[in-house]
Amino acid sequence: MAIKAILWDVDGTLLDFLAAERASIRACFERFGMGKCTDEMISRYSKINAGYWKRLEYGEISRDEVLLGRFVEFFDREGIHTDAAAFNDEYQYRLGDTICFIDDAYELVKRLRLRVKQYAVTNGTYTAQKRKLTRSGLLELFDGVFISEQVGFDKPRPEFFQHVFERIPPFAKDEMLIVGDSLTSDMRGGNTAGIKCCWYNPQHAENDAGVRIDFETDDLRRVEDIVSGSL
Repeated sequence: MAIKAILWDVDGTLLDFLAAERASIRACFERFGMGKCTDEMISRYSKINAGYWKRLEYGEISRDEVLLGRFVEFFDREGIHTDAAAFNDEYQYRLGDTICFIDDAYELVKRLRLRVKQYAVTNGTYTAQKRKLTRSGLLELFDGVFISEQVGFDKPRPEFFQHVFERIPPFAKDEMLIVGDSLTSDMRGGNTAGIKCCWYNPQHAENDAGVRIDFETDDLRRVEDIVSGSL
């Protein structure tokens, strides 16, 4: 059946999260008078952060443990003494300062608007995601936005997707497509929800999560081909 609805992941799919992460951390270091934050420090933080979000997706820790714990661990490893909670609050706000689209994502969503319904599904915080989506202009293009902090459940939990399904038109499962860069969050969530899955995989990584992938692409613009049925 033809695709009638797309569930878009935001960070790492439509928007360049790593660019926003780098800019935000540096802005926070300056804001709190913490000196220079080097590329190497940001790289170390990024690995810590990714590990915390992975543990959240597996249900091992809570959202609050992610948001605070990653900075507590990072600062401890770097020998930095600062208020991790205050730093995180500033960081969430600053994440909305840097908008970098991936593969002309804004124009892509805009073109698809007349052809399919489109919804944002994201595990980011309300503060960061609402600001990003507003400043990027994506908010006005989407037919709905679902942020896990508001939903009460994170991807890939089935409760997250059930919440979404209860608030959008009654599409058949094979008329829906989730597009995202995360195997453990987006693709596993799509598997659990029983909808079609498109893995955005620009680094050509291996599918080591044992999840079903219906479509795989290193260029978001190919999603148009999926919608048209030519891919």
